[in-house]
Amino acid sequence: MTITITPEKTTNWLGVAEELSKDFATRAAKHDADDSFVAENYAALRKAKLFSAPVPAELGGGGASYADHTAIIRIIARGCGSTALAYSMHSHLLQALIWRYRKNAVPPAEPLLRRIASEELVLVSSGGSDWLDGSGTLTKSNGTYSFSARKIFGSGSPSGDLLLTTGVYDDPEKGPTVLHFGVSMKDPGVKVQDNWRTMGMRGTGSNDIVIENVTVQDAAVSVRRPKGKWHGFFDVVSPLIFPLVAAAYVGVAETAREIAVAQAQKRKDDPIVQSLVGEMDTELLAAQDALAQMTAVAAAGHVPGLATSNDVFKRKTLIARSATRVTYLAMEVAGGGSFFRSVQLERCFRDVQGIRFHPYHERRQYQFSGRIALGIEPA
Repeated sequence: MTITITPEKTTNWLGVAEELSKDFATRAAKHDADDSFVAENYAALRKAKLFSAPVPAELGGGGASYADHTAIIRIIARGCGSTALAYSMHSHLLQALIWRYRKNAVPPAEPLLRRIASEELVLVSSGGSDWLDGSGTLTKSNGTYSFSARKIFGSGSPSGDLLLTTGVYDDPEKGPTVLHFGVSMKDPGVKVQDNWRTMGMRGTGSNDIVIENVTVQDAAVSVRRPKGKWHGFFDVVSPLIFPLVAAAYVGVAETAREIAVAQAQKRKDDPIVQSLVGEMDTELLAAQDALAQMTAVAAAGHVPGLATSNDVFKRKTLIARSATRVTYLAMEVAGGGSFFRSVQLERCFRDVQGIRFHPYHERRQYQFSGRIALGIEPA
């Protein structure tokens, strides 16, 4: 008896992202002007199953590769930077769960990944604002914790289902210890504020999240680490996080470049314009190359280690420098017209500034890398 196996149809995730990006672009200016969350865009992402696209196929997800996941964010950013950045925050948490699943980490990530695949759950991160120190107070009693905190930069919070966050427990033996765990965004003790009023990336819904006396089970804690110190956890997640986040900003820079070149056509014989365009394209290539290098490391299944983390943060700084420079030069190329909102360059300029504020900030990265080079424990 011959059994014929028909390959399952695979989704063209980049094609899906292209179509969504075009649609998102039609609303980007309004969300920017209104300081409003991109709720309808999140609904479209959910309908297209992009929140579960990278979940392994054997768990019910779309099986998208890491490289495709990064490309999806970059493509979406060309239409709406805010949607891409908010989605990148869900995405890096998802990639960390996938890593845990593939490494058979405890507690197992499989149940949550299956739920994400079946329910299109939206994850919300507080990691960038917590970083080494964590934040919030955990009080332990009878094997459970009571958790209270105010988390900032909760991107996607208006549509979020699960907050993956940290709290600090004053361990009587080990001292201040940062614990990692999840909190349901539907818990009565969780309140999303409406206070995201910013220079750029205005549609991300990165509101403060106030948490009061929410119960956390000890078995739900996935990581325990000393407060304020570098830990192997960061060597796992840093190479997964920053290509995804940086992709949003590279996508914005690419759009700025396209707008600028179109605006400059009437002045293309001007040698100064030619020089500015050449400089802009050179900076853009630098950002694209650094992103490609970071993505390749994560896509290949990185081996966690300090050297890899160091390279990631160096490249994040290079992308930040070049992407922000691209938008600056794009406004120079376009001339006075770039000052008008209708041209959309000024929004690109404002949106791209956000990359400066993701860990590590440039000067902190220099210190981090310098300490490693000098044989000092990183901080």
